[in-house]
Amino acid sequence: MRYLDHAATTPVRPEVLEAMLPFLTDRFGNPSSHHTVGEAAASALDDARRRVARIVGMRPGDIVFTSGGTEADNLAIKGLAIGAAQHRGAPVHVITTTIEHEAVLASCDYLERVHGFAVTRVGVDADGRVDPADIAAALRPDTALVTVGYANNEIGTVQDAAAIAAALRTASAAVPLHLDAVQAAGWLPLSGTGADALSIAGHKVGAPQGIGVLAVRGRLPLEPLLHGGGQERDRRSGTENVAGAVAIATALELAEAERPAAADRVARLRDGFIARVLERAPSARLTGHPVHRLPGTASFTFAGTSGEAVLLELERRGIVSSSGSACAAGSDEPSHVLLALGIAPEVAQTAVRFTFGHDLGRSGPHRAAGAPRMPSEARDAATADLAAVADAVAAAIAAVRSGA
Repeated sequence: MRYLDHAATTPVRPEVLEAMLPFLTDRFGNPSSHHTVGEAAASALDDARRRVARIVGMRPGDIVFTSGGTEADNLAIKGLAIGAAQHRGAPVHVITTTIEHEAVLASCDYLERVHGFAVTRVGVDADGRVDPADIAAALRPDTALVTVGYANNEIGTVQDAAAIAAALRTASAAVPLHLDAVQAAGWLPLSGTGADALSIAGHKVGAPQGIGVLAVRGRLPLEPLLHGGGQERDRRSGTENVAGAVAIATALELAEAERPAAADRVARLRDGFIARVLERAPSARLTGHPVHRLPGTASFTFAGTSGEAVLLELERRGIVSSSGSACAAGSDEPSHVLLALGIAPEVAQTAVRFTFGHDLGRSGPHRAAGAPRMPSEARDAATADLAAVADAVAAAIAAVRSGA
């Protein structure tokens, strides 16, 4: 089985499992307990916090461990907007874009519906990029937050985060920028973006599901979503997931160390895959930006087919991929992301997304099976494998069209 759905979730890396396992067995303490077992857990938690802070370019005190990317997005958007409203004593305004993940859009909808906040949803171009000038133009005196996806989960388009941050600083130094970096982690730099808050999900970078991070500047007022024992400096109550914190810190360190080489290698293989799919399947159209896209993402529409039928046919041929966001699985509606790009609803329903991991074409001990290969051998093998996948895509589309 070829697993080409890494944007949905990734396998736990062996190094990560090894690092976290002691905290699920003999080092199981509660970090709030005032005895040696609890203090050992607290020390491990603090160490994980420092390690994550180094990667995102913030202070250890800025790191909040959460249950995943969705909670991190919710805490960032609701927490910062409500915190600002309480500080100002009046409802506030939030800016986002039309192609965000459901966790971002639903949080903004909540603020609008329940708290009466104003929300501006800025449009994007046909490749899914937002113009920083359009975000700056949407600023108002009551704007309290701008929230943008660093990289889109469905089409892989990467936003110019630094340019957005610069546009905000030029127009208004007081408006914080939140980046949903769930898909970007492991592929793009997480420091130096100009963001005031970043959301990360562990299971996108080789840590287990159920752990995430919100990195948020300590100077910003943040209203917690969860109330209780006051853990995480009163920003996220609940007994901390020490094993998860160790896991996500380890996974982020590994991903960051590999990122430059992995991004270049995977992007080259991805481009070859895209070219072959476009050549072999005449109805295929690439979605997202042709250049500014995640190295591991290739998303297409196949007009005249059913995306669901293509996925089923591909799985019958041993290839697992998806139609888009796993968080919206089961929805019969066309992707809001593709609609925002100007793609017709009937064409949007034909979308199929292929997403690759860091290990694509990698030599050495991390291969799933078999003896290590030399770099050139690994690259050639990956190229041949992706060519076979592209051929299978073309064959699957032909089978769906013929009703086979």
